[in-house]
Amino acid sequence: MTPRAIGILANPASGKDIRRLVARASVFDNQEKRAIVTRCLAGVAALGQPEIVYFDDSHGIARGGLEAAGVQGTAVAKTNTGRADDTTRAAIEMRAADCGAVITLGGDGTNRAFAKGWLDAPLLPLSTGTNNVFPRIVEGTLAGMAAAAVASGRVALADVSRRAKVIHVTVDGQDDDIALIDAAATNDRFVGARALLDCERLVLAVLATATPTAVGLTSVGGLLSPVAGSEDFACVVRFELPGRPALHRVRAPIAPGMFQDVGVASTNHVAFGDRITLEGPGVLAFDGERERTLAPGQRATMEVRRDGPSVIDVERILRSGAALGVVHAVQSEEMRDAV
Repeated sequence: MTPRAIGILANPASGKDIRRLVARASVFDNQEKRAIVTRCLAGVAALGQPEIVYFDDSHGIARGGLEAAGVQGTAVAKTNTGRADDTTRAAIEMRAADCGAVITLGGDGTNRAFAKGWLDAPLLPLSTGTNNVFPRIVEGTLAGMAAAAVASGRVALADVSRRAKVIHVTVDGQDDDIALIDAAATNDRFVGARALLDCERLVLAVLATATPTAVGLTSVGGLLSPVAGSEDFACVVRFELPGRPALHRVRAPIAPGMFQDVGVASTNHVAFGDRITLEGPGVLAFDGERERTLAPGQRATMEVRRDGPSVIDVERILRSGAALGVVHAVQSEEMRDAV
């Protein structure tokens, strides 16, 4: 198999939003992200040196990481805007560059923006965001080794990855959208602050993953009706409203270090392809951030499918050290037994 390029995308805005002011979320500064990129490249170099394609972000994170590692790369989607559209455009260009694996540094929102540009990307998402349900906490050195193993063809992507679930959202008269973890509707009339922190305004949430071991809306469903990323269904949570009383009140961690008492009227599991429809007025939030306004009577439909990124399993890859070419016999078994 001909080696393919490795893509690297670091979001300079991840780990820095308003939740550092109103909650207790950690800050991932750009210096640390640059260091993570450098460590990823050290892992890549341990298995060879395939072509590197990188998102030339507005703060020079990936570029600085390559310079520190002494590695040449090809820049794509150079930008100074800092918007999520930049990440989507970078994904489109990395797909065109035929990247065999892509390492992203960000949170749920970063990976959602990437998936909008390349839905079935071979993705290795590293956690540097706020609500990090989708990305993994993995040392960059090991992530680089795993990405190189896939891009070089030493291991087959299908053997070491799982396709992620995606919540597909269609809105009357607007472009389609997606979420990777949760898609929610609120009774707000405008987007305002993007971070979704006021649970009293929630109407409904569709959760591809509902886990009590993470923060955000996913924890609300996870504390009542858990759904793992590996399970082929989703969870729908309907929240307390006038005329729709709560059956449960859940004290949930909706942001790092921040709890709210959330009134839940019902939860139920839904199969892939089942459609959940609602009407405006209101606001739609995807993966913890308000994104779209619904006008009165405007309909939105959500359904979950397993057609998202192929998320690379680092541990599964590294368990095969000999196959990766990093473990070599120095004597035969007969010679060893004789000794």
